[in-house]
Amino acid sequence: MRKSIRDSKKSKPKIGRPRTTGTGQAQIVRMHDQQIAAIDAWIAMQETDMSRPESIRRLVEIGLAHSKSAGYPSAKSAERAKQLAAKAINGLVDPAAAPEEAATRKRRLLKGPEEFREVRVDSGKET
Repeated sequence: MRKSIRDSKKSKPKIGRPRTTGTGQAQIVRMHDQQIAAIDAWIAMQETDMSRPESIRRLVEIGLAHSKSAGYPSAKSAERAKQLAAKAINGLVDPAAAPEEAATRKRRLLKGPEEFREVRVDSGKET
């Protein structure tokens, strides 16, 4: 009798729970009914059907991705914001005010109140 040759491409089905996310640390999180209902509603809005743990992982990824952009604005963005603020202030300036007085008011508005200038972390000590 001939020996049977094992087909290496076909493996025996593995017993147990299949790995879905790989190795990781389990995190136990206590949630209220409202939070679970909100997660279930988010799952229902998605095109693919997913489990609660998978949806929580995705929501955490989305939240972390958005939190990274909440840092300090770039120099280009800050300059653009300053230009837009100056343009808005120009539209509000009293036309009867002297040009020097209007410039002083505008500068004071752009820099912010004196009390807050020291605590601002987004400006480079421009007092």
